[in-house]
Amino acid sequence: MITSMNNPQVKWIQKLQKKGKARQGSRAFVVEGIKMFQEAPKDWVESIYVSERFASEKASLLEGIAYETLSDAVFAHASDTVTPQGILCIVKMPEYCLEDILGNAGKPALLLATEGIQDPGNLGTIFRTAEGAGATGILMDRSTVDIFHPKTIRSTMGSIYRMPFVVASDLAGTVGALKEKGIRFFAAHLKGDSFYDEPDYREPSAFFVGNEGNGISDGLARLADVSIRIPME
Repeated sequence: MITSMNNPQVKWIQKLQKKGKARQGSRAFVVEGIKMFQEAPKDWVESIYVSERFASEKASLLEGIAYETLSDAVFAHASDTVTPQGILCIVKMPEYCLEDILGNAGKPALLLATEGIQDPGNLGTIFRTAEGAGATGILMDRSTVDIFHPKTIRSTMGSIYRMPFVVASDLAGTVGALKEKGIRFFAAHLKGDSFYDEPDYREPSAFFVGNEGNGISDGLARLADVSIRIPME
C-alpha cells in the first residue's frame, strides 16, 4: 500500500490531473469514480488506484483486477474531487480521425462543431447531449477547453468513452472539407432564416456551438448553410 504523498505514482496522478501538457505528452488522462471505472473500455485502462477504505468495502468490484491501494489520506491528496469515491484510473486517450465521426450508410452524419467553449462542465454536457441525441461525433477547435480536463471528464459521465471527436487545427478548413462530403451546417443566430424546428435534419447535418459569452464568430457564422433561431415569447 502506498502511504506517502511523495510517492512517484501519486505525483504522476496529480500531474495528469493538473497539467494538460502531461496528459498530451503521455496520451493518458485520469477518470474518477465507480461509474467511470466500470464503463471504461478495458483496453483503455492503464492502471487502477483505490483507497484503503474502498478496497475493504468494495472488494467485490475489484475481483480479478490488478490495482494499487493508497492510504485514504494519500488517495484524497491524489484525487481532484472534494469527496472522492475511492477509485480512479489512468486511461489511454482515444484516437479518432475525421471519418470516425461521420456515421455510416445506415446512420448519416449528425455533428456538433464547437468553437471556443471555455467551461469544462459545459463541454462535458455537450458530449452527454450529443450522445443522448444520437450524434455521430463532435468537432472542436483548438480554443475549446481541453476535453481531458478532470472537470470535463466528470461532466461527460462516461460519454467520453462512446462519443468520437476530432480537434481541428483549422476549424474553417475542416468545415469546408465536410461540406464537400455533403454535410449541411446550421448556426443558431438571432437573425436566423427560420425557426429551429422547420429544417429537415435527416440528411447529413452539423450544428455550430459557440462560446458561452460571444456565441459563434462572424467568420464561422458565414460558413453556415442555414441560420436558425429559437422563438422567444
